[in-house]
Amino acid sequence: MVRHGSGVKNHRMHEVKLSDGTITLSPLRLDDVEAHLEGEDDLLVRWLNGGPGTREGTEGYFRHCREQWDNAGPLRAFGIRTGADEVLAGTLDLRLAGEGLAPGQVNVAYGLYPSWRGRGLATRAVLLASRYAASEGGTEAVIQVEPDNPASAAVATRAGFTPGMPTYDKDGTRFDRYIRNIRGVHTAAG
Repeated sequence: MVRHGSGVKNHRMHEVKLSDGTITLSPLRLDDVEAHLEGEDDLLVRWLNGGPGTREGTEGYFRHCREQWDNAGPLRAFGIRTGADEVLAGTLDLRLAGEGLAPGQVNVAYGLYPSWRGRGLATRAVLLASRYAASEGGTEAVIQVEPDNPASAAVATRAGFTPGMPTYDKDGTRFDRYIRNIRGVHTAAG
C-alpha cells in the first residue's frame, strides 16, 4: 500500500511519506546530511554525485531539495529509509520535468549506501517513486544508466522498465535509457 499526504491542497509537500512496509520514502532533511556523507562511497560519487560531497555542498543541496518541495518545483528528492527508526539507506530523485524529458516523462535516479546494497531496496524505492510520479501526473518513468553500471540497469529491469534508445549528454557520455509506462500504477495495491 502506498501512503502519502492527506491530499489536502494546502498540505505541505515535504510531508509526503510513501511506504511499502519495508522501506519508506520521505523528503531529504538537513538532519540527513551526516548519514549521507558517511554513506557516500566511490560508486555513489562516480554514478550519482559527480564528485565527493562536502558538508557545505550537501547542506546546500538538501536546502535546495526542501525549496523544491515547498515550491512544487520539478525535483522531488527522497531519502530511502528502512526499519522502524527509518535509517537513511540512500536517496532517490524524481525530476518531473527537465532537459531530455518529453511531457509526462519523469526521470528517476537512485543510489544506496554500501551496507544497504543487494537487498532489493532500490527496486522497491523505484516502484514506490513511480507510483508517486503517476499520482503527480507522470505517464512514463525514465531511468538513465551509464553502460558500465550493470547494478543500476538490473534495478531498472527488476522494476519493470524496458530498454529504450540510448541518449548522450553534452560531453558525449552515453546513457542507456530504461522506460516504464506508469499510467495508472498509483491505483494498484502493493
